[in-house]
Parts: sequence; structure tokens; C-alpha cells
Amino acid sequence: MAIDPDEFARAADRLPIGRDPASVRRRIEAMEGLLERAFTVPGMNRRVGVDAILGLVPVVGDVVAAAMGAWLIWEARNLGMSKFQIARMTGNLAFDTALGAIPIVGDVFDFLFRSNSRNLRIMRRWLDKHHPETRTIEGEVLHRR
Repeated sequence: MAIDPDEFARAADRLPIGRDPASVRRRIEAMEGLLERAFTVPGMNRRVGVDAILGLVPVVGDVVAAAMGAWLIWEARNLGMSKFQIARMTGNLAFDTALGAIPIVGDVFDFLFRSNSRNLRIMRRWLDKHHPETRTIEGEVLHRR
């Protein structure tokens, strides 16, 4: 599991910095991919992300992973999502963080429960409803006519 620094830099350069819904969507999808599906576990063909890897580091790793997940919720708040949706997303993250902090059991839990993927699904549904022009298929923006 090696990360090519040049590829990482190129990917970071492609992320938009705007506050418009399309830019936010691209950033949150990239963050979710990093947190939940960045690497493939050899022999298992199971994708894991930085969240599960950070969970192996006691206390500090869980705090860093929670902070990265909280950023997704911050973006949702900035988009104007409802308090109910923000609460659901916060609950997903809190549940993941609390159980992930338990030694050994938490590491297995982090491998199986993907709070950031759940939160991305909530955000995508909201974006599809309120900003349908941001929908994507395999990274391509769909344009409505």
C-alpha cells in the first residue's frame, strides 16, 4: 500500500476551492474516497481508507479521523442542509468514533462501518434534490438541458 506523492499532488490540484454546490460535491466525494476507499487490502480485495488506518493508532488516530469526518458535516452545514440531516450525520460520526475508540473491537468496527459513506449518501440525496445540476456519473458533471 504505497501512495505516490506526485499522484496525490495532482489529485489535490484538481479539487475545486469554490463554495458553489458543484465544487462542494467534488470535494466531499474526494474526502469520502480518501477516508473510506483509498487502499485495497491485499488478499481480501476489500477497500479501506484512512479512517480505518487511523483507527489503529490509539486515541490520536480516532480524533484525527473524527475531525476529518466532521469536515464533511461542516460542508453540509455550509450548504444549508436541514438540522435533522446534520443531526443524522453527526450521529453516524459519533457512533463510528465512539465504537472505533474501543481497542481491537473498534478496529474491526472501523473496517466494517463506514460513517463517511453514509454521510456522503445523505449529502448526495440533498444535493440531487436541491442542486440537480451537480449530479455526476463516473466523475463527469451532467448538464441538464
